[in-house]
Amino acid sequence: MADIFEKLLKNAGPLGMHRKRAHGYFAFPKLEGEISNRMKFRGKDMVVWSLNNYLGLANHPEVRKADADAAAQFGLAYPMGARMMSGNSNYHEQLESELAEFEGKEDAILMNFGYQGIMSAIDAICNRHDVIVYDAESHACIIDGLRLHPGHRYVFKHNDLEDFCKQMDRATQLIEKQKTGGILVITEGVFGMAGDQGKLTEIVDLKSKYQFRLLVDDAHGFGTLGKTGAGAGEEQDCQDGIDLYFSTFAKSMASIGAFMAGDKDIIDFIRYNIRSQIFAKSLPMPIVLGNLKRLELLRTQPQLKDKLWSNAMKLQKGLKERGFDIGKTNTMVTPVYMKGGVEEATAMVTDLREHYRIFCSIVVYPVIPKGHIIYRLIPTASHTDQDIEETLQAFSETKAKLDAGAYRVEMIPDMAEVK
Repeated sequence: MADIFEKLLKNAGPLGMHRKRAHGYFAFPKLEGEISNRMKFRGKDMVVWSLNNYLGLANHPEVRKADADAAAQFGLAYPMGARMMSGNSNYHEQLESELAEFEGKEDAILMNFGYQGIMSAIDAICNRHDVIVYDAESHACIIDGLRLHPGHRYVFKHNDLEDFCKQMDRATQLIEKQKTGGILVITEGVFGMAGDQGKLTEIVDLKSKYQFRLLVDDAHGFGTLGKTGAGAGEEQDCQDGIDLYFSTFAKSMASIGAFMAGDKDIIDFIRYNIRSQIFAKSLPMPIVLGNLKRLELLRTQPQLKDKLWSNAMKLQKGLKERGFDIGKTNTMVTPVYMKGGVEEATAMVTDLREHYRIFCSIVVYPVIPKGHIIYRLIPTASHTDQDIEETLQAFSETKAKLDAGAYRVEMIPDMAEVK
């Protein structure tokens, strides 16, 4: 019998294989200082485009005060236990009520984290007779939720309505053959890598043709889209057709936690059946009170969302004017597509950080096909025109170097040796 750890040492995985050289620089980097548009990386000031602090609430003075006051009053332990047993409070219920009202739904349930929350919600909603139909570019948390599903699941090509209908036909035929079960459709309000919105209006309209319920993960749309910031459903004028609306607090709210909103009877079912919340300690009071303040600012200070979009449009316009391919984004998420290998990508990132003082995230193989590079820039309300100009100039110069072959290296450099 082999030692179960042997395979782990022999095969570190497609990302882990580079860990010794990449750790602390490309992977697990440490940004220091106040969360903002400019922070320190390895002692150097950087313009940062890698934080989902969309509305700049992370260090808003009212938010910081609310967080500090709540911590001083309650500490991090209160309330103790899972909410079902001993960890409930009026403030937890108040936050749920305000979130439901904001999203135009009857009720909402708080979750400790978005990733495990939506996974566990899928597990609670669907049994082995049910069929799930989902977008091919759904976030990893949805994919992991699908792995828990004991029934059938069908994937449709990203935002492809023709293929969506094809998969819905398959799902419907299976349900009719089984004579039991139902269909849950899962998609996203905003796809966080490419920045395009899910085709929510079109999918909702197809409820007249197919029988299904719709779950939308709107982690990036909540607080950034729609007239009031209620998200992609409001932006596309189809919020009523979304049966379960999900979002995390980790982006626009710059906090911890998540929620799911919908009809009261269904939310109550989830509340009493979602294992990740029933068997976990409830959100600490400082987090709850801090999120109440963040939600208040999200609703009452629309200028934050306006500033976010002003910065996003300036950045995207500047990139397009300089000939960069930013794909089909119609949100603030700004991908920049380039050609090149992993080694070229890492050399380019190093140049951007060390010589141009620009810190942004990069995606390479195996997340995307070989020979392709995606930079993902995240504009926020905190960024300035100077940040944008410096970044555009840096991208123009480093792209010229990439095209000229200046970044062709044989292997990823040992970042411990980069000064």
